[in-house]
Amino acid sequence: MNKYTFQPKLITALKTYSKEKFISDLMAGIIVGIVALPLAIAFGIASGVSPEKGLITAIIGGFIVSFLGGSSVQIGGPTGAFIVIVYGIIQNFGIEGLAIATVVAGILLVLMGVFKLGTVIKFIPYPIVVGFTSGIALTIFTTQMKDLFGLQMEKVPADFISKWGAYFESIHTINWWALLIGIVSIVIIAVTPKFSRKIPGSLISIIVMTIIAFILRNYLGISSIETIGDRFTINASLPRPEGLSFNIETINLLLPSAFTIAMLGAIESLLSATVADGVTGDKHNSNTELIAQGAANIVVPLFGGIPVTGAIARTMTNINNGGRTPVAGIIHAVVLLLILLFLGPLTKHIPMACLAGVLIIVSYNMSEWRTFRSLLKNPKGDVAVLLVTFFLTVIFDLTIAIEIGLLIAMFIFMKRVSETTKVSVTKNSINLSEETEMPMMDDEKLIVPDGVEVYEIDGPFFFGIANKFDSVMQRTGDNKTKVRIIRMRKVPFMDSTGLHNLESLVRLSRAEHIQVILSGVNPDVRKMLLNAGLDKTIGIENICSNINEAINKAANFVKYSAS
Repeated sequence: MNKYTFQPKLITALKTYSKEKFISDLMAGIIVGIVALPLAIAFGIASGVSPEKGLITAIIGGFIVSFLGGSSVQIGGPTGAFIVIVYGIIQNFGIEGLAIATVVAGILLVLMGVFKLGTVIKFIPYPIVVGFTSGIALTIFTTQMKDLFGLQMEKVPADFISKWGAYFESIHTINWWALLIGIVSIVIIAVTPKFSRKIPGSLISIIVMTIIAFILRNYLGISSIETIGDRFTINASLPRPEGLSFNIETINLLLPSAFTIAMLGAIESLLSATVADGVTGDKHNSNTELIAQGAANIVVPLFGGIPVTGAIARTMTNINNGGRTPVAGIIHAVVLLLILLFLGPLTKHIPMACLAGVLIIVSYNMSEWRTFRSLLKNPKGDVAVLLVTFFLTVIFDLTIAIEIGLLIAMFIFMKRVSETTKVSVTKNSINLSEETEMPMMDDEKLIVPDGVEVYEIDGPFFFGIANKFDSVMQRTGDNKTKVRIIRMRKVPFMDSTGLHNLESLVRLSRAEHIQVILSGVNPDVRKMLLNAGLDKTIGIENICSNINEAINKAANFVKYSAS
């Protein structure tokens, strides 16, 4: 790695650090730690692990992301986007399978950063991002119905449609106390911002509803209210790291899930860092950020944690409360560690319905329904990508959604590019008034000699346009043709398929005793032609810098062949 690839923001920040910055980071870190507490617990439980695993993820992952990251204000930890994929991996491969998939994902993220793919990730189409984000939000909302209504169900089906069917079958088992706690929790979270921007509504909700549930259970005899302690045993300490058993067969089995974790982590982290840059005016290093995210996802599973990524909501909380350097993120991790060690046992009294309320608000904020609705007014191709990604995420899983969504987006992109690339033919004269590939001339028109055809390609010459070029030539070809001039002044690049078609054209033309001359080839395309040895086939003298030179050569060839 060279110095331009890996540049942690912490090193830069400490060079100009001051007492004022520390106080500001300290306050921001404490507040973000408090905000992260209920979310880490809720995300851990919803993902299928114990609540302290969510906290461990936020502590260790958050520390590594801030310590090594390429953003000054990024806060790392578990996020709602991973709930669906993590829960599915645990159901299919167990906790160890999740750990292996997360480590492999971490390695992929580090490699993305090392090979400077941070900027490439940003080019993932926006409809795909909105589609799977909205799909995840609906899925999270669906998973919380059991705890929100306190339904008595032995096993909740994994797929979306069966899940709702099972809910309706069990609707007669509603626990009205659980439903009341869940609704009140949602109301508290929703109205808190109107009174306080500093203290998160989720924390107020958990404190208030935990106290109420404790009183109802222990003093009023209402034991039907389920709490975290009824479902989990809380271990209020940092676990020792444990090794993992890797083998090729297991890695191959988990590679699709690892790829999904890596892609989702990269997209969410860089999106969060980009949003943060827009607020702070800073500029993050995307490749360094990917390396930090990868390192966090390699280390955290060894302690039993779940995938780590940049969290937009917590990052914005950090910024809004004065955090401007990675020190705030490190302090947030320390605050969570102290809470785990000294207040961890108290989390067993938190009602499950209250956590369901927290996650329902999270899913609502993730849904981006306004953006989703506005995208439905876009071109049909974008709408197709959006809806396909959304429904595949909801009905099947995120891995399939991302893969097929990207595939459809690529096909649509290629179709649009091929539609913008034009192929035209000229046989009589060329208007030089708007020419840019050659010096200005006095004459406005350049006469094309008899027996010469001039084909112009306007746009990329790649596999999506190669057949269009062939069809134009077949449609306009003339038996009297002696020379074919291919104008390439507006061809920014050429791929191997375009090169193959050009080579085929040269061979077929030679068989018909027709000379091919290239005009206005840019340096990159020219280099590709020379590397492929086309200059030996066509003749280096027939690769001309401008149309005037090409027409003169063609005229001489026609004159020579006629004599």
